[in-house]
Amino acid sequence: MNAEIIAIGSELLTPYRQDTNSLYLTEKLNELGVEVAFKTIVGDNQRDLVSAARIAISRADIVIFMGGLGPTEDDLTREAVAEALELELHRDPEIISQLERRFAGRKMKMSPNNNKQADILAGATVLPNANGTAPGQWLSGKYDDDEKVIMLLPGPPHELKALFEEQCFDRLRAKVPAQFIATRVLKVAMMGESQCDARIAPIYKEYPDVQTTILAGSGEIQIHLRSRHISLELAELRVEKLAEEIENELEDFIFAHKGESLEQIVSYYLQMRNLTLAVAESCTGGLLGERITSVSGSSRYFLGGAIVYSNELKTDFAGVPPELIAKHGAVSREVAAALAEGIRQRCGADLGLAITGVAGPTGGTEQKPVGLVFHALASEGGTEVIERSFPGDRKRIRWFATQQGLEMVRRKLM
Repeated sequence: MNAEIIAIGSELLTPYRQDTNSLYLTEKLNELGVEVAFKTIVGDNQRDLVSAARIAISRADIVIFMGGLGPTEDDLTREAVAEALELELHRDPEIISQLERRFAGRKMKMSPNNNKQADILAGATVLPNANGTAPGQWLSGKYDDDEKVIMLLPGPPHELKALFEEQCFDRLRAKVPAQFIATRVLKVAMMGESQCDARIAPIYKEYPDVQTTILAGSGEIQIHLRSRHISLELAELRVEKLAEEIENELEDFIFAHKGESLEQIVSYYLQMRNLTLAVAESCTGGLLGERITSVSGSSRYFLGGAIVYSNELKTDFAGVPPELIAKHGAVSREVAAALAEGIRQRCGADLGLAITGVAGPTGGTEQKPVGLVFHALASEGGTEVIERSFPGDRKRIRWFATQQGLEMVRRKLM
Protein backbone atom coordinates (compact mmCIF):
# COMPACT_ATOMS: atom_id res chain seq x y z
CA MET A 1 0.00 0.00 0.00
CA ASN A 2 1.10 3.56 -0.61
CA ALA A 3 0.17 6.83 1.02
CA GLU A 4 -0.13 10.54 0.33
CA ILE A 5 0.29 13.18 3.01
CA ILE A 6 -1.32 16.58 2.48
CA ALA A 7 -0.17 19.46 4.67
CA ILE A 8 -2.69 22.30 4.74
CA GLY A 9 -1.96 25.93 5.55
CA SER A 10 -0.93 29.00 3.59
CA GLU A 11 1.83 29.63 6.14
CA LEU A 12 3.58 26.48 4.89
CA LEU A 13 3.97 28.12 1.48
CA THR A 14 6.04 30.99 2.93
CA PRO A 15 9.74 30.99 3.90
CA TYR A 16 8.82 31.18 7.60
CA ARG A 17 7.12 27.88 8.45
CA GLN A 18 8.07 24.28 7.63
CA ASP A 19 6.03 21.11 7.52
CA THR A 20 7.64 18.70 10.00
CA ASN A 21 4.57 16.56 10.66
CA SER A 22 5.01 14.65 7.42
CA LEU A 23 8.47 13.45 8.54
CA TYR A 24 6.95 11.93 11.65
CA LEU A 25 4.06 10.36 9.73
CA THR A 26 6.41 8.94 7.10
CA GLU A 27 8.42 7.21 9.79
CA LYS A 28 5.30 5.72 11.38
CA LEU A 29 3.88 4.60 8.03
CA ASN A 30 7.19 2.97 7.11
CA GLU A 31 7.01 0.98 10.35
CA LEU A 32 3.87 -0.58 8.91
CA GLY A 33 5.49 -1.25 5.54
CA VAL A 34 3.62 1.63 3.88
CA GLU A 35 5.55 3.75 1.39
CA VAL A 36 4.79 7.46 1.10
CA ALA A 37 4.45 8.09 -2.62
CA PHE A 38 3.42 11.77 -2.52
CA LYS A 39 3.60 14.76 -0.19
CA THR A 40 1.57 17.84 -1.03
CA ILE A 41 1.33 21.30 0.55
CA VAL A 42 -1.83 23.28 -0.13
CA GLY A 43 -2.78 26.77 0.99
CA ASP A 44 -6.07 27.73 2.65
CA ASN A 45 -8.10 27.84 -0.53
CA GLN A 46 -11.26 25.76 -0.97
CA ARG A 47 -10.85 25.15 -4.70
CA ASP A 48 -7.20 24.13 -4.39
CA LEU A 49 -7.96 21.87 -1.44
CA VAL A 50 -10.77 20.07 -3.26
CA SER A 51 -8.52 19.55 -6.29
CA ALA A 52 -5.66 18.21 -4.17
CA ALA A 53 -8.02 15.92 -2.27
CA ARG A 54 -9.50 14.44 -5.44
CA ILE A 55 -6.08 13.79 -6.95
CA ALA A 56 -4.75 12.20 -3.75
CA ILE A 57 -7.77 9.95 -3.28
CA SER A 58 -7.49 8.79 -6.90
CA ARG A 59 -3.87 7.70 -6.61
CA ALA A 60 -3.11 6.70 -3.01
CA ASP A 61 -4.43 3.92 -0.79
CA ILE A 62 -4.02 6.01 2.35
CA VAL A 63 -4.55 9.78 2.38
CA ILE A 64 -3.72 11.86 5.44
CA PHE A 65 -4.81 15.49 5.67
CA MET A 66 -2.97 17.57 8.29
CA GLY A 67 -4.28 20.90 9.52
CA GLY A 68 -7.22 23.11 8.68
CA LEU A 69 -9.51 21.64 11.35
CA GLY A 70 -9.69 24.70 13.59
CA PRO A 71 -12.52 27.20 14.16
CA THR A 72 -11.47 30.04 11.85
CA GLU A 73 -12.71 31.00 8.39
CA ASP A 74 -9.55 29.69 6.72
CA ASP A 75 -9.91 26.22 8.28
CA LEU A 76 -11.42 24.47 5.28
CA THR A 77 -10.27 20.85 5.38
CA ARG A 78 -13.59 19.31 6.43
CA GLU A 79 -15.53 21.21 3.79
CA ALA A 80 -12.99 20.45 1.05
CA VAL A 81 -12.85 16.71 1.76
CA ALA A 82 -16.65 16.55 1.96
CA GLU A 83 -16.91 18.20 -1.46
CA ALA A 84 -14.22 15.97 -2.97
CA LEU A 85 -15.96 12.82 -1.71
CA GLU A 86 -19.48 14.18 -2.26
CA LEU A 87 -20.35 13.55 1.38
CA GLU A 88 -22.58 15.50 3.74
CA LEU A 89 -21.28 17.20 6.88
CA HIS A 90 -23.33 16.94 10.06
CA ARG A 91 -22.76 18.87 13.27
CA ASP A 92 -22.25 16.54 16.26
CA PRO A 93 -23.98 17.95 19.39
CA GLU A 94 -21.85 15.79 21.70
CA ILE A 95 -18.66 17.36 20.37
CA ILE A 96 -20.17 20.83 20.90
CA SER A 97 -20.97 19.87 24.50
CA GLN A 98 -17.40 18.67 25.00
CA LEU A 99 -16.04 21.92 23.60
CA GLU A 100 -18.30 23.97 25.87
CA ARG A 101 -17.15 21.99 28.92
CA ARG A 102 -13.53 22.44 27.88
CA PHE A 103 -13.90 26.22 27.66
CA ALA A 104 -15.91 26.39 30.88
CA GLY A 105 -13.17 24.48 32.68
CA ARG A 106 -10.80 27.27 31.69
CA LYS A 107 -13.25 29.95 32.80
CA MET A 108 -13.62 31.08 29.18
CA LYS A 109 -16.68 31.73 27.03
CA MET A 110 -16.73 29.71 23.82
CA SER A 111 -17.25 31.81 20.72
CA PRO A 112 -19.80 30.45 18.20
CA ASN A 113 -17.24 29.81 15.46
CA ASN A 114 -15.85 26.91 17.52
CA ASN A 115 -18.98 24.96 16.60
CA LYS A 116 -17.59 24.20 13.13
CA GLN A 117 -15.04 21.90 14.79
CA ALA A 118 -17.99 19.57 15.41
CA ASP A 119 -18.74 19.16 11.69
CA ILE A 120 -18.25 15.48 10.87
CA LEU A 121 -18.14 13.78 7.47
CA ALA A 122 -20.92 11.26 6.87
CA GLY A 123 -19.65 7.80 7.82
CA ALA A 124 -16.52 9.09 9.59
CA THR A 125 -15.28 7.89 12.95
CA VAL A 126 -14.49 10.75 15.33
CA LEU A 127 -10.94 10.67 16.70
CA PRO A 128 -10.87 12.42 20.10
CA ASN A 129 -8.10 15.00 20.49
CA ALA A 130 -6.90 15.05 24.10
CA ASN A 131 -4.49 17.94 23.43
CA GLY A 132 -6.70 20.32 21.47
CA THR A 133 -10.22 21.32 20.51
CA ALA A 134 -10.34 19.93 16.95
CA PRO A 135 -11.07 16.19 16.79
CA GLY A 136 -9.64 14.10 13.98
CA GLN A 137 -11.71 11.99 11.60
CA TRP A 138 -11.22 8.53 10.09
CA LEU A 139 -12.88 7.22 6.94
CA SER A 140 -12.36 3.81 5.39
CA GLY A 141 -14.18 2.07 2.59
CA LYS A 142 -14.55 2.10 -1.18
CA TYR A 143 -13.85 5.41 -2.88
CA ASP A 144 -13.31 5.52 -6.63
CA ASP A 145 -14.09 1.77 -6.52
CA ASP A 146 -10.95 1.09 -4.45
CA GLU A 147 -10.45 0.51 -0.75
CA LYS A 148 -9.12 3.68 0.84
CA VAL A 149 -8.23 4.98 4.28
CA ILE A 150 -8.64 8.73 4.77
CA MET A 151 -7.57 10.61 7.88
CA LEU A 152 -8.14 14.21 8.92
CA LEU A 153 -5.64 15.17 11.62
CA PRO A 154 -5.01 18.44 13.49
CA GLY A 155 -2.00 20.52 12.44
CA PRO A 156 -0.18 21.35 15.71
CA PRO A 157 2.56 18.70 16.06
CA HIS A 158 1.87 17.86 19.72
CA GLU A 159 -1.78 17.24 18.85
CA LEU A 160 -1.14 15.30 15.65
CA LYS A 161 1.49 12.96 17.11
CA ALA A 162 -0.49 12.04 20.20
CA LEU A 163 -3.70 11.55 18.23
CA PHE A 164 -2.01 9.40 15.59
CA GLU A 165 -0.32 7.21 18.20
CA GLU A 166 -3.48 6.75 20.26
CA GLN A 167 -6.21 6.67 17.61
CA CYS A 168 -4.75 5.80 14.20
CA PHE A 169 -1.69 3.56 14.36
CA ASP A 170 -3.41 0.38 15.52
CA ARG A 171 -6.42 1.02 13.28
CA LEU A 172 -4.07 1.33 10.34
CA ARG A 173 -2.11 -1.76 11.31
CA ALA A 174 -5.34 -3.78 11.12
CA LYS A 175 -5.95 -2.49 7.58
CA VAL A 176 -2.46 -2.84 6.13
CA PRO A 177 -1.19 -6.16 4.73
CA ALA A 178 1.90 -7.42 6.52
CA GLN A 179 4.88 -5.82 4.80
CA PHE A 180 8.30 -4.72 5.98
CA ILE A 181 10.81 -2.13 4.84
CA ALA A 182 14.57 -2.52 5.19
CA THR A 183 16.96 0.37 4.59
CA ARG A 184 20.68 0.97 4.39
CA VAL A 185 22.73 4.13 3.83
CA LEU A 186 26.24 3.97 2.39
CA LYS A 187 28.34 7.13 2.34
CA VAL A 188 31.14 7.97 -0.06
CA ALA A 189 33.71 10.70 0.54
CA MET A 190 35.12 13.17 -1.98
CA MET A 191 33.74 11.56 -5.15
CA GLY A 192 31.50 13.20 -7.74
CA GLU A 193 27.87 12.13 -8.00
CA SER A 194 28.12 11.24 -11.71
CA GLN A 195 31.32 9.27 -11.18
CA CYS A 196 29.76 7.34 -8.33
CA ASP A 197 26.58 6.56 -10.29
CA ALA A 198 28.52 5.49 -13.38
CA ARG A 199 30.29 2.86 -11.30
CA ILE A 200 27.32 1.48 -9.38
CA ALA A 201 24.38 1.88 -11.81
CA PRO A 202 25.14 -1.42 -13.60
CA ILE A 203 24.94 -3.10 -10.18
CA TYR A 204 21.78 -1.60 -8.71
CA LYS A 205 19.87 -1.94 -11.99
CA GLU A 206 20.01 -5.69 -11.39
CA TYR A 207 17.97 -5.22 -8.20
CA PRO A 208 14.55 -3.90 -9.29
CA ASP A 209 13.07 -4.74 -5.88
CA VAL A 210 15.53 -2.41 -4.13
CA GLN A 211 14.95 1.31 -4.54
CA THR A 212 18.31 3.06 -4.92
CA THR A 213 18.58 6.81 -4.39
CA ILE A 214 21.83 8.76 -4.77
CA LEU A 215 22.08 12.08 -2.95
CA ALA A 216 24.95 14.53 -3.35
CA GLY A 217 25.98 16.51 -0.29
CA SER A 218 28.95 18.69 0.64
CA GLY A 219 31.92 16.43 0.10
CA GLU A 220 29.98 13.18 0.27
CA ILE A 221 27.59 11.01 -1.71
CA GLN A 222 24.84 9.14 0.11
CA ILE A 223 23.56 5.90 -1.41
CA HIS A 224 20.15 5.08 0.07
CA LEU A 225 18.93 1.51 -0.39
CA ARG A 226 15.35 0.56 0.43
CA SER A 227 13.40 -2.65 -0.07
CA ARG A 228 9.86 -3.71 0.87
CA HIS A 229 8.85 -7.36 1.18
CA ILE A 230 6.41 -9.63 2.98
CA SER A 231 9.06 -10.46 5.59
CA LEU A 232 11.72 -8.32 7.23
CA GLU A 233 14.28 -11.08 6.67
CA LEU A 234 13.74 -11.02 2.90
CA ALA A 235 13.79 -7.21 2.74
CA GLU A 236 17.04 -7.09 4.73
CA LEU A 237 18.58 -9.87 2.64
CA ARG A 238 17.99 -7.98 -0.61
CA VAL A 239 19.33 -4.71 0.78
CA GLU A 240 22.41 -6.37 2.27
CA LYS A 241 23.17 -8.24 -0.95
CA LEU A 242 23.09 -5.07 -3.04
CA ALA A 243 25.07 -3.15 -0.41
CA GLU A 244 27.77 -5.81 -0.48
CA GLU A 245 28.14 -5.57 -4.26
CA ILE A 246 28.34 -1.77 -4.14
CA GLU A 247 30.93 -1.95 -1.35
CA ASN A 248 33.03 -4.34 -3.43
CA GLU A 249 32.92 -1.90 -6.35
CA LEU A 250 33.68 1.33 -4.49
CA GLU A 251 35.98 -0.22 -1.87
CA ASP A 252 37.67 2.37 0.35
CA PHE A 253 35.76 5.30 -1.13
CA ILE A 254 32.93 4.19 1.16
CA PHE A 255 33.52 5.58 4.62
CA ALA A 256 30.20 4.62 6.26
CA HIS A 257 28.19 1.45 5.89
CA LYS A 258 25.28 2.30 8.14
CA GLY A 259 24.84 6.03 7.71
CA GLU A 260 27.53 7.23 10.15
CA SER A 261 29.05 10.70 9.76
CA LEU A 262 32.67 11.10 8.69
CA GLU A 263 33.58 12.50 12.13
CA GLN A 264 32.11 9.38 13.75
CA ILE A 265 34.23 7.14 11.53
CA VAL A 266 37.36 9.17 12.31
CA SER A 267 36.47 8.78 16.00
CA TYR A 268 36.28 4.99 15.64
CA TYR A 269 39.68 4.80 13.94
CA LEU A 270 41.47 7.10 16.38
CA GLN A 271 40.18 5.15 19.36
CA MET A 272 40.91 1.80 17.72
CA ARG A 273 44.51 2.89 17.02
CA ASN A 274 44.81 4.63 20.41
CA LEU A 275 46.00 7.85 18.73
CA THR A 276 45.51 11.54 19.48
CA LEU A 277 44.78 14.45 17.16
CA ALA A 278 45.35 18.22 17.21
CA VAL A 279 44.28 20.77 14.59
CA ALA A 280 45.37 24.15 13.24
CA GLU A 281 42.63 25.93 11.32
CA SER A 282 42.81 29.07 9.24
CA CYS A 283 40.01 29.42 6.67
CA THR A 284 37.66 26.98 8.46
CA GLY A 285 37.72 29.12 11.62
CA GLY A 286 36.93 26.38 14.14
CA LEU A 287 34.50 24.33 12.02
CA LEU A 288 36.88 21.37 11.94
CA GLY A 289 37.19 21.34 15.73
CA GLU A 290 33.41 21.72 16.08
CA ARG A 291 32.80 18.68 13.89
CA ILE A 292 35.35 16.56 15.74
CA THR A 293 33.96 17.48 19.16
CA SER A 294 30.35 16.90 18.06
CA VAL A 295 31.04 13.20 18.68
CA SER A 296 30.53 12.09 22.26
CA GLY A 297 33.76 10.89 23.85
CA SER A 298 35.99 12.97 21.58
CA SER A 299 38.07 14.07 24.60
CA ARG A 300 39.67 10.62 24.52
CA TYR A 301 41.52 11.39 21.28
CA PHE A 302 41.14 15.10 20.46
CA LEU A 303 43.64 17.23 22.37
CA GLY A 304 42.60 20.57 20.90
CA GLY A 305 44.33 23.02 18.62
CA ALA A 306 44.25 26.61 17.44
CA ILE A 307 42.32 28.90 15.11
CA VAL A 308 45.23 30.64 13.43
CA TYR A 309 43.57 33.23 11.23
CA SER A 310 46.32 35.83 11.32
CA ASN A 311 49.89 35.26 10.17
CA GLU A 312 51.16 36.25 13.62
CA LEU A 313 49.15 33.51 15.32
CA LYS A 314 50.33 30.97 12.77
CA THR A 315 53.77 31.71 14.11
CA ASP A 316 52.90 32.13 17.81
CA PHE A 317 50.55 29.14 18.16
CA ALA A 318 51.89 26.68 15.57
CA GLY A 319 55.51 27.75 15.16
CA VAL A 320 55.34 28.59 11.46
CA PRO A 321 58.49 30.61 10.57
CA PRO A 322 57.55 34.16 9.47
CA GLU A 323 59.98 33.91 6.55
CA LEU A 324 58.10 30.85 5.27
CA ILE A 325 54.85 32.83 5.21
CA ALA A 326 56.60 35.78 3.59
CA LYS A 327 58.08 33.59 0.88
CA HIS A 328 55.13 31.33 0.02
CA GLY A 329 52.08 33.11 1.44
CA ALA A 330 49.72 31.94 4.18
CA VAL A 331 47.75 29.88 1.65
CA SER A 332 50.41 27.50 0.42
CA ARG A 333 51.58 23.92 0.53
CA GLU A 334 54.59 24.86 2.63
CA VAL A 335 52.63 26.78 5.29
CA ALA A 336 50.00 24.04 5.54
CA ALA A 337 52.73 21.47 6.23
CA ALA A 338 54.36 23.74 8.82
CA LEU A 339 51.02 24.31 10.54
CA ALA A 340 50.36 20.57 10.81
CA GLU A 341 53.82 19.82 12.09
CA GLY A 342 53.82 22.76 14.47
CA ILE A 343 50.43 22.06 16.07
CA ARG A 344 51.32 18.39 16.43
CA GLN A 345 54.48 19.29 18.31
CA ARG A 346 52.86 22.08 20.34
CA CYS A 347 50.02 19.83 21.56
CA GLY A 348 52.03 16.62 21.85
CA ALA A 349 49.62 14.79 19.53
CA ASP A 350 50.18 11.74 17.37
CA LEU A 351 48.58 13.51 14.41
CA GLY A 352 48.46 17.17 13.44
CA LEU A 353 45.86 18.30 10.92
CA ALA A 354 45.97 21.75 9.32
CA ILE A 355 43.78 23.65 6.87
CA THR A 356 44.59 26.96 5.16
CA GLY A 357 42.83 28.44 2.15
CA VAL A 358 40.72 31.15 0.55
CA ALA A 359 37.06 30.74 1.58
CA GLY A 360 35.90 33.90 -0.21
CA PRO A 361 33.98 35.62 -1.50
CA THR A 362 36.85 38.13 -1.30
CA GLY A 363 40.59 37.59 -0.96
CA GLY A 364 41.16 35.52 -4.07
CA THR A 365 43.81 36.28 -6.68
CA GLU A 366 44.62 34.86 -10.10
CA GLN A 367 47.35 32.71 -8.56
CA LYS A 368 45.28 31.76 -5.49
CA PRO A 369 41.59 31.93 -6.37
CA VAL A 370 38.62 31.60 -4.04
CA GLY A 371 38.14 27.93 -3.19
CA LEU A 372 41.84 27.02 -3.12
CA VAL A 373 42.55 25.07 0.08
CA PHE A 374 45.63 23.24 1.33
CA HIS A 375 45.25 20.38 3.83
CA ALA A 376 48.17 18.85 5.70
CA LEU A 377 48.39 15.84 8.00
CA ALA A 378 51.55 15.37 10.04
CA SER A 379 52.52 12.18 11.84
CA GLU A 380 55.65 10.50 13.11
CA GLY A 381 56.18 9.09 9.63
CA GLY A 382 56.06 12.42 7.81
CA THR A 383 53.65 15.02 6.43
CA GLU A 384 51.15 14.67 3.61
CA VAL A 385 49.70 17.73 1.84
CA ILE A 386 46.65 17.81 -0.45
CA GLU A 387 45.71 20.80 -2.61
CA ARG A 388 42.05 21.15 -3.56
CA SER A 389 39.90 23.73 -5.33
CA PHE A 390 36.31 23.76 -4.08
CA PRO A 391 33.42 25.46 -5.88
CA GLY A 392 30.61 27.36 -4.20
CA ASP A 393 30.07 30.01 -1.58
CA ARG A 394 32.00 30.59 1.64
CA LYS A 395 29.90 28.19 3.71
CA ARG A 396 30.23 25.39 1.17
CA ILE A 397 33.98 25.83 0.73
CA ARG A 398 34.59 25.74 4.48
CA TRP A 399 32.52 22.56 4.87
CA PHE A 400 34.27 20.85 1.92
CA ALA A 401 37.61 21.78 3.46
CA THR A 402 36.77 20.09 6.76
CA GLN A 403 35.43 17.07 4.88
CA GLN A 404 38.70 16.68 3.02
CA GLY A 405 40.66 17.10 6.23
CA LEU A 406 38.71 14.41 8.05
CA GLU A 407 38.96 12.14 5.00
CA MET A 408 42.76 12.47 5.15
CA VAL A 409 42.72 11.24 8.74
CA ARG A 410 40.39 8.35 7.87
CA ARG A 411 42.56 7.15 5.00
CA LYS A 412 45.71 7.49 7.08
CA LEU A 413 44.28 5.18 9.75
CA MET A 414 42.47 2.62 7.57
